[in-house]
Amino acid sequence: MKGYWLAHVTVHDTEQYLKYTALAPQAFAAYGGKLLARGGRYQQLEGDERQRHVVIEFPSFDDALACYHSEAYQQAAAERQGVAAAEVAIVEGV
Repeated sequence: MKGYWLAHVTVHDTEQYLKYTALAPQAFAAYGGKLLARGGRYQQLEGDERQRHVVIEFPSFDDALACYHSEAYQQAAAERQGVAAAEVAIVEGV
C-alpha cells in the first residue's frame, strides 16, 4: 500500500525556508515521492491553522518513512528548523 506524508507548515522566515524547499524535493524523488499538494488554496475547517499544506505520495509506507529518516531529508529539515513550525505525519493508504 502507498504511503503519504501529510504536512502542515507555517513559515516565519521565507528567505531561509527557500533553502529547505531547494533540498527537500531531491530527497522525495530518491524514494519515489510525488507531490500531490504543496501550498495553494485551502480553507481551514477545524484545528489550528497553518499557512501551507503538503501531501506527498510514496510507493509504500516504508518508502515514506525511509525518506523522512534519510540523510538527504534530515539535511533539508535542518534548514527548516527555527524558520518554520511544522507538523508531519506519515500514513498508510487504503
